[in-house]
Amino acid sequence: MKPCPRGAELVTQFEAWYGSGLGREVAAQEAACLAEMLEGVFGHYLLQVGGHDVFREAMATSHVRHAVALPPRLQPGGWGWGMRIAASPEAMPIASDSLDAVFLPHTLDFAGDPRQVLRETERVLIPEGRLLIFGFNALSPWALVRLARPGRMPWCGGFLTRYRVADWLSLLGFDVEMQRMLVFQAPWGGSRWCSGSMFASLGSRYWPALGGIYALRAVKRVSTLTPLRPSWKTRRKLLPGGAVEPTARGTSRPLSNRPMLLPAGERIAGALGGQRPPVDGGTECHA
Repeated sequence: MKPCPRGAELVTQFEAWYGSGLGREVAAQEAACLAEMLEGVFGHYLLQVGGHDVFREAMATSHVRHAVALPPRLQPGGWGWGMRIAASPEAMPIASDSLDAVFLPHTLDFAGDPRQVLRETERVLIPEGRLLIFGFNALSPWALVRLARPGRMPWCGGFLTRYRVADWLSLLGFDVEMQRMLVFQAPWGGSRWCSGSMFASLGSRYWPALGGIYALRAVKRVSTLTPLRPSWKTRRKLLPGGAVEPTARGTSRPLSNRPMLLPAGERIAGALGGQRPPVDGGTECHA
């Protein structure tokens, strides 16, 4: 078996981190936020890139009919519903404009090229499709732990800010329609600092930008162009004094008394006749 790429190894280690005490508290807050963000999301297919089965209950509450998981590699157990496809998020084996929603739980934090992940997500989403993102906030106390624990999970991930991610989404034609900040507690105090403390209520009110995790929901906007039919009518000329030049519509009198002379032997019959050329029906693509 070929060795798993470094990015896939990080994703696998992060999924295992969700089973730790701190990870379970983080997953609980993220699952509650995900259930809120899934409200109003409808369609046929919802893709979850990574995250294992941590969000299975929250995903089950969605109004999307079918769920698809995209783990870095297939593992026994875990994802207990829907379909699984082992692939890289930078190159999704999914047809363009085929998914109604995509969920990226910290996928950008551990991807080798997060911007390519967003480009692939934009490609597979249908117009007006929804994109849901969880990520570690680079402007929070959680990012400070990276200085003391650079090689440990989850501090080894590439933390981003919601402002940078929102800027990337804007360049791809997305509109951010929902933002949330989660986990305002410091991570160095253990899991007891994450649940049921006063920091959650105080942080969301007084220092919302310092939350350890950001949550975004964006919609894919596609500008539609309305084709205009060419107008073959020329503007009616104005005569001196503002009078409109008369036309021959509704009358059988010629516009000029001079006879129209044609060259001898010239035939103009059939100039306006003939058949329309066949229309090319195009090529139908099947995913």
